[in-house]
Amino acid sequence: MTIETVPDPETPDAPVTETTPTLVGTGGEWWRSAVIYQIYPRSFADANGDGIGDLPGITSRLTALAELGVDAVWLSPFMTSPQHDAGYDVADYCDVDPIFGTLADFDLLLARAHELGLKVIVDLVPNHTSWDHEWFKEALAAEPGSPERDRYMFRDGLGPNGDEMPNNWESVFGGPMWEREIRADGTLGQWYLHIFDKSQPDLNWENPWVRERFHDILRFWLDRGVDGFRVDVAHGLIKEAGLPDYTPPADAGSMGGGTGGPVGLEPGIDAHADDDPPTPPYWAQDGVHEIYRAWHDVLAEYEGDRVLCAEAWVEPLTKLARWVRPDEMHQAFNFTYLSAGWSAPELRTVIDTSIHAFGTVGAPSTWVLSNHDVVRHASRLALTAENPQGAGIGPDSPGLPDPVLGLRRARAATALMLALPGSAYVYQGEELGLPEAIDLPDDARQDPTWFRTNHEKYGRDGCRVPIPWETGSPTYGFGPAGSTASWLPQPGDWDAFARAAQQGVPGSTLELYRLALSLRARSALGTGSVEWLPGYGDDVIALRNNGVTVISNLGSTPVELPVGELLLSSEELHEAALPADTTVWLA
Repeated sequence: MTIETVPDPETPDAPVTETTPTLVGTGGEWWRSAVIYQIYPRSFADANGDGIGDLPGITSRLTALAELGVDAVWLSPFMTSPQHDAGYDVADYCDVDPIFGTLADFDLLLARAHELGLKVIVDLVPNHTSWDHEWFKEALAAEPGSPERDRYMFRDGLGPNGDEMPNNWESVFGGPMWEREIRADGTLGQWYLHIFDKSQPDLNWENPWVRERFHDILRFWLDRGVDGFRVDVAHGLIKEAGLPDYTPPADAGSMGGGTGGPVGLEPGIDAHADDDPPTPPYWAQDGVHEIYRAWHDVLAEYEGDRVLCAEAWVEPLTKLARWVRPDEMHQAFNFTYLSAGWSAPELRTVIDTSIHAFGTVGAPSTWVLSNHDVVRHASRLALTAENPQGAGIGPDSPGLPDPVLGLRRARAATALMLALPGSAYVYQGEELGLPEAIDLPDDARQDPTWFRTNHEKYGRDGCRVPIPWETGSPTYGFGPAGSTASWLPQPGDWDAFARAAQQGVPGSTLELYRLALSLRARSALGTGSVEWLPGYGDDVIALRNNGVTVISNLGSTPVELPVGELLLSSEELHEAALPADTTVWLA
């Protein structure tokens, strides 16, 4: 299809736009332009029929991901854990939890992925351990002031009997950030810090012993052949000296992330300002950078381009860029982009600021729209109330999304994201157009947020429901033939979203992703640059990257399209105009 009409650059309300290209850093490392697929193991594929996804299940489905066209997979936690927080409470960093399989299963998965040309990134959770970890058990058995206790953040309580918490910090999951130990004889002892659930005590990263143990953990997985690590709560390891009291603004959530799920960036923070906003004493302290410089050195001991990706909810972007300086981490999720509203001016500003901020340190921007901690963007982009970040949405939430509009906007948003230079992450199921599972029964919910807030916040279960592979079966092919249940219940109307129902169907969301990934690779969009195109209104994003023209209409008025060969459209075009909530790529 060739588009024959041309927009009038002399339109009075057209913005005057400079077209100076903005560039990403140079270098040929694979992670600079890779599209990485996030696998949430318990919800991807269940090989043994117990209702929980596992490593053999993942291995059995890797061919589908290679066919999709991604470059790598990121595995959310599969290490030994009591599963109080879906594996983000680790009891053994160097083994596989039995619900997911064995180390031998992991080795088979890794070998199969590499055979298919897929890199493998594993999730590492360094901010805290499970209270079932041997280190914490040893700490509880030891006396105050002992080396074992110094591995964690133990403190004496305040007040005459130590009955008052050491400070006023509030947990990301709700409630206080401190828990008091009960000694073997039933008496009360010291308090320990937990940014998240009380079953997740924070490690003391000022302790050299802790740092050395994690160097050993990195080497354990690198020796097995992994290609890198996604680092959970990468901004939380160091706390401000003295642990001073801190009260967030009354209208703000704290800057969370990862384990706890982000509960929103603090209102009043300008994501594009040059100055640092006030920082909570438990987030984004300067001392974390020394830790990651040492990790960078560990990865450099190994052949190949091994990668560290920071999950760091840090604003502004100029500050986040410090995580990806040349001797630190390689990627940092661009949560400012994920959090942006459905607004062309806002998105354009974020794109420009991101490419500039990361480019100043020679790093790519790492784009993302969905993950296991946020409302899926096929629902989030069509909310009619404010996005309740971290709280989730459920049947009683205000402003529930229009599913048709949500999917349309999600497809347009993805087509825009995959056209941008840099790396991108795709969350399992988004290639199927999956919306948030809103109507989960209350008795099925498992997110700690649901319990720690006394059922006031739904939490993140809605984006973690097992994905559908096939039609006409009780678990949509998530489990083997004959399986009838999954760890979170799947909606009853997901046949249309199943991979089997979309494969080879022109215009399906799956085929849109496959086409976009193929064209992205063919045109080297990941290593290109952005040149903004003038002559379009405020509701339009128009750019050129490596010979591909990309136009997104985020408004309600159709937009005339320039002459060119149509490569991709997020919606069917019935005339030579771009309808609302649609993105096209033109040659």
